[in-house]
Amino acid sequence: MATGRKKKKRKNKIVLFAVEIIVLAALLVGLFIYSRLSRVENTGERFEEKDVNIELDSETAEALKGYTNIALFGLDNRDTGSYNAGNSDCIMIASINNDTKKVKLISVYRDTFLNTKDDTYNKINSAYAAGGAKNAISALNKNLNLDIKNYVAVDFGAVVEAVDLLDGIELTLTDQEAQIMNDNYIDEINQVTNHSSDKLSGGGTYTVDGVQALAYCRIRYTAGDDFKRTERQRDVLTKMIDKAKSSSITTVGSMINSMIDKISTSFSSADLLKLASSVMDYELEDTHGWPFELCTGNYGSKGSLVVPTDLETNVEELHEYLFGEKNNVSNTVSGISEYIRDYTGCSTEQATRRDNPLTGDDNTSTTDTGYVLPEDSDAE
Repeated sequence: MATGRKKKKRKNKIVLFAVEIIVLAALLVGLFIYSRLSRVENTGERFEEKDVNIELDSETAEALKGYTNIALFGLDNRDTGSYNAGNSDCIMIASINNDTKKVKLISVYRDTFLNTKDDTYNKINSAYAAGGAKNAISALNKNLNLDIKNYVAVDFGAVVEAVDLLDGIELTLTDQEAQIMNDNYIDEINQVTNHSSDKLSGGGTYTVDGVQALAYCRIRYTAGDDFKRTERQRDVLTKMIDKAKSSSITTVGSMINSMIDKISTSFSSADLLKLASSVMDYELEDTHGWPFELCTGNYGSKGSLVVPTDLETNVEELHEYLFGEKNNVSNTVSGISEYIRDYTGCSTEQATRRDNPLTGDDNTSTTDTGYVLPEDSDAE
């Protein structure tokens, strides 16, 4: 780990909310600058199939062969700079089509109730704390029937600089969003990052700076709660990538300088160079939240959960969305699905929220989902 990162301390709470912004900007924009790669922390840990619960039948393995699937984590380790533990309050899967260079991103809702380790069932964001990147990847592979071997973990100190170096991004805000940003977030982010960003005059279309973009991503107390916040994050991500890809090499170099010390990865420099060789040809095709169909509610000691209804169906649909094929789920996925149904009582027919990109089925305008964000949430 870089010396500077070990010494770096966070004075105040920096909210973990936008792993996709930093990681995708790094992957799609910055990592082609190979001379910088020595500054990325490489764990040296190479995961084999047996280490990370890859359990694919021959047909599924063949379907996934043309894709590179990467786990992206944003860790709740603001004070230590450690990448070995902590809850992963942001979890994403980047699936790159190796032929077309098109990228699809899945945000796995952090409170999704899944098998996190051995016979333990909990919110998926606890899997990283239970065993680091290896266990978190194992949990994603086991529950989602995937073949992930590599990951990127991110510290979030660079997002303000990255947006500022792009000379801002354009966002259209409602009056409510602007007020919440002004009242709850802009002053705090200014204090933490030593910036002096202005507050907004009300709803409308703005070219927002880095502090304002962060404030927008933090909003959760509106209709849609944490689900809507995830949409805002993807909106910011898409606009950052679009603008970054049209920026100058100088701007790109400055962006990578601001981000590179805040990235930890299992990729070797050679791996990164292979990905980076055609990085400017990559296209962010689509982003979506997962599970597509779910129930929400409070489940005693487990707290407020997002429950896939059911897991088997959601995994089949996820594969169809990412890979164009509704692959067979593993016996492990079937067993986990049955446990979740028995524990929560939530079945496919009882889904209270549907947001399916395959069918266009969308009842996400429903505000009373029974889902309450924990009061001690680090992503508030």
